Amino acid sequence: MQIDQIETFLDLLETGSFNRTADRLDVTQSTVSGRVKALERALGERLFERSRAGTQPTTAALRFEAHARVLRRAWADAQADVKPYGAAVMLRIGIQHDLLENHAGEWLTALRSAVPESGFYVDGDYSRQMCRDLESGALDLGILYTPRPSPDLYFESMGEVAYHMVSMTARSLAEVTATDYILPNYAPAFAQTHASLLPGLSQGTVSSGQAAAVRGLLVALNGTTYLPREMAESLVSEGAHLVEGGPVIGQPVFTAMHLRNRHRAGYRRMAKVLRDRLA
Repeated sequence: MQIDQIETFLDLLETGSFNRTADRLDVTQSTVSGRVKALERALGERLFERSRAGTQPTTAALRFEAHARVLRRAWADAQADVKPYGAAVMLRIGIQHDLLENHAGEWLTALRSAVPESGFYVDGDYSRQMCRDLESGALDLGILYTPRPSPDLYFESMGEVAYHMVSMTARSLAEVTATDYILPNYAPAFAQTHASLLPGLSQGTVSSGQAAAVRGLLVALNGTTYLPREMAESLVSEGAHLVEGGPVIGQPVFTAMHLRNRHRAGYRRMAKVLRDRLA
């Protein structure tokens, strides 16, 4: 088993597409297929089923996912530990999936300015898993949507990111129908605000909790939904519409760290620059 097989497996779980994973990892589709097959041989189980509907993980893949994440983080730890004396300390940063594409670059720049003596390993994940990884020490800092109560974790508000209603057909809120609506379920706070502002659109028959998947459904179904501001604006430049009268929904963002780190100077600087950048 090789680390590139683990990286490919985890990326394929996220994209659900051999082609997209190949593009993201800058390899050929046959290389992706070869890595998956090698991993399946090592485990003795089939990990993905391919059909017209796309690539779906098997039960074995879902069971292996947590172990694969541990293996990847262990490899990152090993790489950091074998650095020569005086090399940068490697900090592991988790970022909520929906924030990764549009904010990772600027936030990483800010973090490097805050703690220039450190290196960074950045990964996209979901709030629940990041909280677990922070508790176990597999993650140093998390940028997430949903704090999970724990006596070992410390959370600070960074502010909010804005989600805008965007449509392939409707130009005003009055034209939006539940039939053509893709229900976004990005986080409990988002879902609660959405239900209070748009009760008639909160029982959709098609739903997803990841912006990239929601965007794909929006285009494929020619419908209406909510997307992060940057993603919505990009889609508008391609011919979609910001829906007039559609309320902007703010999603709170938090920095998270282990309780033992909350007063350490480097962590205080990182939390501050992230809060300033989002503001």
